[in-house]
Amino acid sequence: MAENTIQQTAPQSTEVTATEATREPERFVTPPVDIYETKEGLTVVADLPGAAPETIGIDVEDGVLTIKAPVAEDAPREAVYREFALVSYFRQFQLGEKIDQGAIRADARNGVLTLHLPFAEKAKPRRVAVATG
Repeated sequence: MAENTIQQTAPQSTEVTATEATREPERFVTPPVDIYETKEGLTVVADLPGAAPETIGIDVEDGVLTIKAPVAEDAPREAVYREFALVSYFRQFQLGEKIDQGAIRADARNGVLTLHLPFAEKAKPRRVAVATG
């Protein structure tokens, strides 16, 4: 499994409205991940602090696993001065043929997303018995 972040560009338009001229383009942060391999498959653990489990989006399309997680600010009032802003998370991985893409599972607790990517049956190691006689 290799990281494969695809650059997404907005369609070019010749007209610029007043809100578009002052709006910042959407920004993303690449969440740090740990990847573990077991006999059953791969386990991906991603840190997504501030992202609610119900807003995390996980998509698999054309062999690309995409993790999107918006972060909502829950400040009690408008900031007078701000040195940083919370941004959404975005990361993509290219899945190999060894992964059973239809059986991927995900759990999210306390800002940590755990993805279970099981190996396809044909990719699992097995022992072949030798017939005698």
